[in-house]
Amino acid sequence: AATSEIARNVEQAAAGTNEVSSNIVQVTEAAGEGGKAASEVLDAAGELSSQSDILRAETDKFLEQVRDG
Repeated sequence: AATSEIARNVEQAAAGTNEVSSNIVQVTEAAGEGGKAASEVLDAAGELSSQSDILRAETDKFLEQVRDG
């Protein structure tokens, strides 16, 4: 009886370990996806900053032309 109880407990522990491992994999995948999304946002922000600089330069040039007549 004790051996059967030990075997059942070992099986339950193994099942719990498998579940924890599966959860760790899912968390790792989610973290990777979050990192990828953060990288894409950073890239987009950099592109937006570049476009803003270009727009500012073009606006300054336009205003200078308007002032010069």
